[in-house]
Amino acid sequence: MLLKFENINLSLEKIRTVSPSATCVLFLHGFTGSGSEWNELANKIDGRFNIATIDFIGHGKSDSPADEKFYKPAQIISQLNFIINHLTKEKIILAGYSMGGRAALSFAVKYPHKICGLILESSTTGISSENLRIERIEGDKKLSEFILNNSTESFADYWLNLDLFSSQKKLPAEKLKEIKKTKLNNNRTGLANMLKGFSTGKMEPLFDQVKYIPAKTLLISGELDEKFTMINSQIVNNFQYANHIIIKNAGHNSHLEQPSLYLTSVNNFLKKF
Repeated sequence: MLLKFENINLSLEKIRTVSPSATCVLFLHGFTGSGSEWNELANKIDGRFNIATIDFIGHGKSDSPADEKFYKPAQIISQLNFIINHLTKEKIILAGYSMGGRAALSFAVKYPHKICGLILESSTTGISSENLRIERIEGDKKLSEFILNNSTESFADYWLNLDLFSSQKKLPAEKLKEIKKTKLNNNRTGLANMLKGFSTGKMEPLFDQVKYIPAKTLLISGELDEKFTMINSQIVNNFQYANHIIIKNAGHNSHLEQPSLYLTSVNNFLKKF
């Protein structure tokens, strides 16, 4: 379904509703992804929970406005808050991958009373160094220009061939085609603006703020993704209630590369609720 927020349409899909009062797990995709990537996993999640997905602005069925103001961190949090308020009056569990994890974490810091659980896959608390933040902003700006000056297919090929996703090349050819097809459904304006507006460099560093989140938290990283495994091993102790699980034989996208191990980790975590 499409929800109207400040003259833009945002896509929300209710994948499973056990009961109106059941706790909902809302899955948040990464950059260039969409809510549909969670469909195969959704109904294998603990049956006590309602399940929903969204398409972030600039992705999937959501709008891709030209105005960059809609993609700034404060706006992304406001959009997510609007969707959650529409979805449930109860506390929610947010499960975010990569960019979606950053959005989930930013939301939890601002609205800790609305969260009862966090599942953060290949995510980060931001960049603490001002120089590195500036460097990241500039890098994302250049990449956004590449997106606008080339075809969606050219960018999809470039993105999928980044070292960060090298471990995905072991997936079956049909699965790789499906992944690329999903990325081709995105809008170049939306992707470019999201990259500029919600760059990790523009995210408020939250390393010292996550200790105020009272929710149970699960950090997930792939064994083959050394960078994010190191990041998560460093930040796990900053949370009040957090555990870090490393998925064997997986890179940046554990839920795609090792879905069974990802599901086991998530369902074991959900037993705590």
